Amino acid sequence: MEVVILPDAQTIAATAAGAIAELLHRRPDAVLGLATGSSPLALYDELVARHQAGQVSFARAKAFMLDEYVGLPADHPERYRNVIDRAFASRVDLAPDAVQGPDGLAADLPAACAAYDQAIRDAGGVDLQILGIGSDGHIAFNEPGSSLASRTRVKTLTTQTISDNARFFGGDAAAVPRHVLTQGLGTIMEARHLVLMATGRAKAEAVHHMVEGGVTAMWPGSLLQFHPHATVLLDDAAAARLQLAGYYRHTYANKPAWQGL
Repeated sequence: MEVVILPDAQTIAATAAGAIAELLHRRPDAVLGLATGSSPLALYDELVARHQAGQVSFARAKAFMLDEYVGLPADHPERYRNVIDRAFASRVDLAPDAVQGPDGLAADLPAACAAYDQAIRDAGGVDLQILGIGSDGHIAFNEPGSSLASRTRVKTLTTQTISDNARFFGGDAAAVPRHVLTQGLGTIMEARHLVLMATGRAKAEAVHHMVEGGVTAMWPGSLLQFHPHATVLLDDAAAARLQLAGYYRHTYANKPAWQGL
């Protein structure tokens, strides 16, 4: 796991965007993993700006979403497929059918989950997965206690996550769906490069356990310690609880340019 501490969210976005642009220059048909929530928004804006400047194309790329609410109508503005389209997909040159997400309206949800995992495998797997982390340490919607080997499945949201996500539903926690479909931790760990972004003091405790704690289902993000190519991009506030913050800054400042992100 590489921990990179940067000055602010914009620098984090530019750094992650650079890795994605480099991947697409090398492999124009790369498969991206897209996340929702607050953390990736600056990244999507940066990628859109680079696309509009002619610096990167997504025309041959494919993308898979991390998760989806169960039961939200297809036209609901907070359905994650609509959020991704609004924040990113409709603003670049991704093909209309290039982005896939779990089917939260499926009649048979377990079958839809199995089919989604298979679709990712059929596409050759995810080359670069964008991630955020919840204040309780969840990755995607793998809440504390999730199996570290889990696959895409139905999950029940914790009270904390419902409260955190109420801001997207006008502050009304009662409007937040209780169930979601989410890629499992085992599914996520199969991506070839994981890029996790976290900003703000509210994420500091989760980041501490993810990076420097023991690997445990109580802090699902800690599983990233086992990934061969995981990059964690933090601002100073999110890194506030890290005991080795000085070392992480030192190693990044002295990193050979040829290594990339």
